[in-house]
Amino acid sequence: MGQYLAVVVLIILAILFAAISLVVSVFLNKRHPNAAKSAPYECGIVPSREPPNRFPVSFYLVAMLFIMFDIEIVFLYPYAVARQTLGAYGFWEILSFSAVFFLAIVYVVAKGALDWGPLQRRRAVGGVVAAERTSTTTIRRVGLEGRGEADEGGEAA
Repeated sequence: MGQYLAVVVLIILAILFAAISLVVSVFLNKRHPNAAKSAPYECGIVPSREPPNRFPVSFYLVAMLFIMFDIEIVFLYPYAVARQTLGAYGFWEILSFSAVFFLAIVYVVAKGALDWGPLQRRRAVGGVVAAERTSTTTIRRVGLEGRGEADEGGEAA
């Protein structure tokens, strides 16, 4: 026990130093909050816009799925190499691990984590577009202002 005395004393001193530092910082702290102190610090630049929205949960599900792929490869490669020596026990362990992994994939697909981007919905167009609309009445030609009337070929009349 005598050989660990220095380690125990060092741990006690570290805990005491941390506790005393926290207590002293509470008593010496001046609490005067304002908008500038509450704002996020961006290297002295005042933020001009709101921070972006949080990542959707599906992003994290796909990231975890990627990590699970890596772990499965780490376990499957040695199994493939030493399949004969592991026997039936190794087979059932790999099979159960793959089943859990497969259930994780089914869960992620069922949650819609692989559906990226906004949903594309089809709109019914019937009756919305008037028959008198043509490409000449609905397309605005840019860059022709002040040049007079332009014909189909792009030459001024």
